[in-house]
Amino acid sequence: MPAHDEVDRIVGAWLRERPDLDFAPLQVLSRVGRLAKHLDRARRTAFSRSELEVWEFDVLSALRRAGTPYELSPKSLLQQTLVSSGTMTNRIDRLVERGLVTRRADPGDGRGVLVSMTPNGLARVDAAITRLVDAEADLLSTLSAADQERLAGLLRKLSLDFD
Repeated sequence: MPAHDEVDRIVGAWLRERPDLDFAPLQVLSRVGRLAKHLDRARRTAFSRSELEVWEFDVLSALRRAGTPYELSPKSLLQQTLVSSGTMTNRIDRLVERGLVTRRADPGDGRGVLVSMTPNGLARVDAAITRLVDAEADLLSTLSAADQERLAGLLRKLSLDFD
């Protein structure tokens, strides 16, 4: 493992130029930002290999996590994907066109709709999550299991105030 990375170089240059500032936050959050870019690239690759866009994976994975029969109301999908109702309607329409989901009337609510994943949608989301888990394991491969667990705990602690 190299003794210095690009963040060390950047922070070192800032310390030289602005020794009056504490750059400790950059030591952590610049690395998180750089890692997020690598993760985004790995995710896009994993999803594209399953012929899915990131947003398609978001919707299909929400349905998959719901368990059999892999269906949710549009409102539940909104809550899980954090998009507007107009955006969700557009996304559902596009997924229906691609044969990845269907819409049907909610038997428990005459005015409601349920979005159900098709077998094709299930196959694609399962392939994508398998590829994603493999890609993410590769990104973390330089850390031991104990280090990964410790890092996950620290990141959880940091993110609790944001969720």
